[in-house]
Amino acid sequence: MAASRLFADVLPSYGVEVSIVEQADLANFEKEIRPNTVLIYIETPANPTIVLTDIAGVAELARKHSTPNNRIITVADNTFAGPVNTRPADLGIDVVVHSATKSLGGHHDLTAGVICTSKELATKLHLMHTILGSVASPMDAWLLLRGIRTLTLRVDKINANALDIAQFLETQPQVERVYYPLLKSHPQHELAAGQMKGGGPVIAFAVRGDYKATAEFVAQLKLIVHAVSLGGIDSLIVHTATMWRSTMTEAQMEEAGIAVNFVRFSVGVEDAEDLKADLAQALATVKN
Repeated sequence: MAASRLFADVLPSYGVEVSIVEQADLANFEKEIRPNTVLIYIETPANPTIVLTDIAGVAELARKHSTPNNRIITVADNTFAGPVNTRPADLGIDVVVHSATKSLGGHHDLTAGVICTSKELATKLHLMHTILGSVASPMDAWLLLRGIRTLTLRVDKINANALDIAQFLETQPQVERVYYPLLKSHPQHELAAGQMKGGGPVIAFAVRGDYKATAEFVAQLKLIVHAVSLGGIDSLIVHTATMWRSTMTEAQMEEAGIAVNFVRFSVGVEDAEDLKADLAQALATVKN
C-alpha cells in the first residue's frame, strides 16, 4: 500500500514520471519502457492479490533496453516471499528491498527496512539514507538480529502451515476463491514453482458473501488476530476492503482487484489444526 502511494502520489509531485502496470504479463512492462526510463520496481507476490511477476524476465527486459548512457535499474520488493523463499538477486535484480518489520524480524516488535545491492549502488544510496534519517535504532537492530537467527526455522514452519491451510480453505463451501502461489489452482503456479522455494506466509481468499458477511467472519475469529502486518510468528488477518478504504476509493480498489469480500491472512507458527478449526468455526457463521 505504501509503495502504491509512493508511485501514484509522492514521486509525481516531485516531477518523476511514473507508469503503473499490471505485473502478471511481461509485455505490460515492455510497452511502458521509454527512452527516459531509469528504474523498474516490482513487488512479488503483490500485496494483497498474490499476483506474481516473472523476476528473471523483468531483469532481462531491463538489460535489453538499457543503453551505455542509461542503465535501467531493477528493484524488487521481496517482503512477501522473503529471502528464504525467493532470491531476486540470483535472478538478475539489481536492488532487493525488504520490510524487515515482517518475516526478517518475525515477532511483530520492530520497525526496520533492508536494502540489498551492489557496493557501487550502496555507496550512492548511503548519503541519502543517512540524510533522510532512515536509520534503525539500536534496539530495533538488536531485535532484527535476534529474528534473523531463527528465520529459516520460522519460514519452514510457516510455509508448511500456509500450504496446508490454503488447501483446506479450497474445500470450504463458504470460500469463493483462494490465492496462494503454490496452489495448483493459482494461475501462475508454474512461475511460482520456478522462482519460489516456498509459498510464503500470505494467503488471500474471498469469502462467499458481501462486505458485511466478510467483516463478520473476521470478527468471529478467536485464535487468529485481526491486525495488519505479516510474516511473524502470530497468525494475523485483515479484511482488505476495510483496511484499504481509508487510502483508496472504491474505483481504485476495484481496479486493483480488491473485492469487498477479500481477506488477507498471514499464517504464523501455531498448530495448523488449531488454525483450521478457528477458520472453520468463523466460516460457519457466514450467511450467503
